[in-house]
Amino acid sequence: MDWLKRSASLGLGVSLALVLALSEWLFVGVGGDAAGEQRQREAILLANGVAASIAGADAAVAGERLARWRREHGAIESVLIIVGRELRASTRPEDEAPRNLRREEKPLFDLANELRAAGETNVGEGAVRKKIIRLDDPRDGVVTVSVPLALQGGDTGQVEGMVQARVRPSATLAAAAAASPGWALPLGLVAAALVLGALLRIHPERRFDIGRGLAVALLLGMAIFFQQQRLALMAQAGVAADTALSQVQAAAMATHARSGAPALAPQPASVWDTDAYGRPRNLIGGEGRLLPRTTALAPDSHAQFLARSFWALTALGLVALLFFVQGLATRTAQALREHATAYAYVAPAMIGMLVLVFFPFFYGIALSFTDTTLFNEQQPFRERWIGLTNFWAILGDFHIVSTTAEGTVVNYKNFYWTLMVTVIWTITNVSVGVSFGFLLALALNTEGFRGKTIYRVLLILPWAIPNYITALVWRGMFHPQFGVINQFLQMFGLEPVRWFDGVVSSFVTGLVTNGWLSFPFMMVVILGALQSIPKDMYEAASVEGASRWQQFRRITLPLLRPTLVPAVVLSVVWTFNMFNIIFLVSGGEPGGANEILITKAYKIAFEQYQYAYAAAYSTVIFIILLVYGYFQTRLTRATESY
Repeated sequence: MDWLKRSASLGLGVSLALVLALSEWLFVGVGGDAAGEQRQREAILLANGVAASIAGADAAVAGERLARWRREHGAIESVLIIVGRELRASTRPEDEAPRNLRREEKPLFDLANELRAAGETNVGEGAVRKKIIRLDDPRDGVVTVSVPLALQGGDTGQVEGMVQARVRPSATLAAAAAASPGWALPLGLVAAALVLGALLRIHPERRFDIGRGLAVALLLGMAIFFQQQRLALMAQAGVAADTALSQVQAAAMATHARSGAPALAPQPASVWDTDAYGRPRNLIGGEGRLLPRTTALAPDSHAQFLARSFWALTALGLVALLFFVQGLATRTAQALREHATAYAYVAPAMIGMLVLVFFPFFYGIALSFTDTTLFNEQQPFRERWIGLTNFWAILGDFHIVSTTAEGTVVNYKNFYWTLMVTVIWTITNVSVGVSFGFLLALALNTEGFRGKTIYRVLLILPWAIPNYITALVWRGMFHPQFGVINQFLQMFGLEPVRWFDGVVSSFVTGLVTNGWLSFPFMMVVILGALQSIPKDMYEAASVEGASRWQQFRRITLPLLRPTLVPAVVLSVVWTFNMFNIIFLVSGGEPGGANEILITKAYKIAFEQYQYAYAAAYSTVIFIILLVYGYFQTRLTRATESY
């Protein structure tokens, strides 16, 4: 009982320390990201304000207005105005503006043209797709922001140049966005958990009791209390930062009015507080007042990401706690002590599996909960998080068949159609492979069969040749004009078949090719199992008068079962994911009707560049195969000996 008390105390302390440490680390990291976003918001706001004030002004007027902005806003370190090939104005005397750009300043000219082209693209497409604001935040406290300079205050929608400003956020804003309460509270909670864990009464003979329930309750209560406090602090920091930005907005509006620039029309939301695409965030009013968060352009991604991550960390801590209080930690430590040498030998392989298999696997699962594509993969993970949306889109679309004026149309892009094709593909291919492999194995196992060795070598050749070479050979054989199969049909007066134009005929090409590749494996496995059956059993059965069919049914099949069923399960998994044959032979033609799940996932990822959707597709494939393998082995008792 003493060791179990220590295990409960240690488990509660370790699990809570794990949850709180990761939560605090995540809170500090997300808080730093939020502080960086607030720095960028202030820089964008001031740069947009400067651009609005000097739009349409000549060099002299622009210089005067820039000087006023520099005097009244200490956060602005410098501002450059680029119009065409001209440096029209600058707050730095050494720039000697106005003048033409020098050769080494060509990147400024290129950046101005890039922002102009991005804005024109968005207007031309009628969609916000490209960023029109460029940010450079090296984390040293100074943000370099480049915004378009519109003609006539933006009334015409045309861009004549660029405003580039270097902004060091004000101390008030930085303090509001980056507050962190430190580690005192988490350390205190862990100490309390160790004390309370030592008082728990846990009975080792029970799988669950009051002591274990109290340990779980203590972990959940302390973790949730700490995490909710951190979420409240994050919300307070956000409100404080928004308040500081609203003051910056009010001061910027006052500077704009005093600069002599044309008055702006009243706006319900600030048109200067925008995201990188130039869209108002709807968090600050035009005159500087705070707007409710419900009107925001996008929800607070930092708070949402933090809340979801906190729940995941709590679940991780709960698993760690149960690992201790259920005695698994003790048994694991004992096994490590007793078999330390064995574990040292397998450690390199375990590390390799962790890096090369498990990390990509879990990363793919995490990716499936985002909306990652080719265009947004550089964005922070929290901004791409969409939860179960991809899975709902995959599993919730039941529109397989639709009726149009031309008749009934099958949606070959639908998940359930592809799943049906994959299941039919798997069943038919495994049936063909097992049947032919079984028959050939029985033939090769016949006593007195001459040339057995030669036939065995010849029959294993299709499996020995790389399958992608075999797939390309069969694709050439099925060629509608030059393929040997159609040439053979024409020798008997039959019409050539356009194999890849029909749903069934295209399916047959893959079935034949994969059947040619799959029967040697099953033949080798079954032949090995047949040769391991003692011949004495058949002799005894013959003495008792059993027929060959009875011997096959009562001796051969039961003794083949432990070998045959795992081989069938493995064959199902291979065939379910047989990418090469579908991709290289039929290509899923016609119109994707013969795609299987794995080829569809590949094309979604590398032809449509929807990486997260493809990851969700792959996760669904894994779950299907996991469920199949579990129930297949349980129902058939394949791993039990006879």
